[in-house]
Amino acid sequence: MADLFDTGAAEPAVADSAPRPLADRLRPRRLDEVIGQRQVLGPDAPLGVMLEAGTLGSIVFWGPPGVGKTTIARLLADATDLHFVQISAIFSGVPELRKVFEAAKQRRRTGQGTLLFVDEIHRFNKAQQDSFLPHMEDGTILLVGATTENPSFELNAALLSRAQVLVLERLGEDDLEALVKRAEGELGRDLPLDASARVALLDMADGDGRALLNLVEQVTSWRLAKPLDTDGLKTRLMKRAAVYDKSGDGHYNLISALHKSVRGSDPDAALYWYARMLEAGEDPRYLARRITRMAVEDIGLADPQAQAVCLQSWETYERLGSPEGELAIAQALVYLALAPKSNAAYVAYKAARASAKKTGSLMPPKHILNAPTGLMKDQGYGAGYAYDHDAEDGFSGQDYFPDKMDRASFYEPVERGFERDLRKRVDYFARLRSQRKGG
Repeated sequence: MADLFDTGAAEPAVADSAPRPLADRLRPRRLDEVIGQRQVLGPDAPLGVMLEAGTLGSIVFWGPPGVGKTTIARLLADATDLHFVQISAIFSGVPELRKVFEAAKQRRRTGQGTLLFVDEIHRFNKAQQDSFLPHMEDGTILLVGATTENPSFELNAALLSRAQVLVLERLGEDDLEALVKRAEGELGRDLPLDASARVALLDMADGDGRALLNLVEQVTSWRLAKPLDTDGLKTRLMKRAAVYDKSGDGHYNLISALHKSVRGSDPDAALYWYARMLEAGEDPRYLARRITRMAVEDIGLADPQAQAVCLQSWETYERLGSPEGELAIAQALVYLALAPKSNAAYVAYKAARASAKKTGSLMPPKHILNAPTGLMKDQGYGAGYAYDHDAEDGFSGQDYFPDKMDRASFYEPVERGFERDLRKRVDYFARLRSQRKGG
């Protein structure tokens, strides 16, 4: 049976003079030619160990675009004498998958294994992902998936249990420089850039090898009388847009970094992650809402003014818009980072919610219930209530928890910021309550 990608006849050879993108011309022919990714390809790394032992299993590559996921998958097939089949979850559905699996079964009957590379595998729904499982288990296919999204969120647990997730990293500056040198060797000439412009070109790629080679191809097409400097390069080329999906993994990674920088009292790191999110196109209103949450959750009553600062910065943004209003949010971030921290009220709130859920529908003690009718008064509602303002110190010390519930202590102020004063007040009332109870 013909493969899904077979035409039934040999493909005509591509003429040497036919145009080919630089990225395609530089595609490695062996795994040891791959630039970067030593953490998975090195002799003691997962893939190196698998290949040495001859026990390659199903894999999911997780990493940003342009770091070699497709290339490594193709080279793994070559290294293990498996037939390489590539599909994309964007363009494939159940009918295409059935054809792929049937073709793999036919190959298996003739002794030929199949490495199925699935690009953007996270775009398959649960049923489509489940369709891989029996064919992985019986050895019909060796699955290599590629995703830019967090597999733990996007892939079925059953699929993940049968595949090892390997993280591919964005290419570092040394990796990108090695790629440029390889490109210069292929092209037979150096890039027409001075040293600073060369560094700027690497920065424009933002760790994406494919994007870098596309930039190199553009630069080498220019007819220049002398090498360009950084300003000249930036006039002709735009920096690659940062990898950021406002509803995806990148979004949550950066907001987590921002939140933890504030919690860790590091204003510089907080400003950096705030700027990163703005540069990637994040809505400042979302950030204004999130920093208000930080004030409530991580600063709380250690500095009650923090919430007001956040709300004022939010209102200022609404009045000024971008970019001036973004500065107001930045100032609030600095304030939060340097404010005393306490989650005591947050912890107390969660503990109170848990206690309320556990104790169900216990009635309040009758002495703190109003008695608007004679019947309620006869039932003891309001009997024995001590009006706190009648006490000499304005504190009666009565118990306000249900009769069948022991008194609980939820709020424990910290010895930081304004909560130092609140700690004194809590201790003062606890002491008076003990005295009143003893009396």
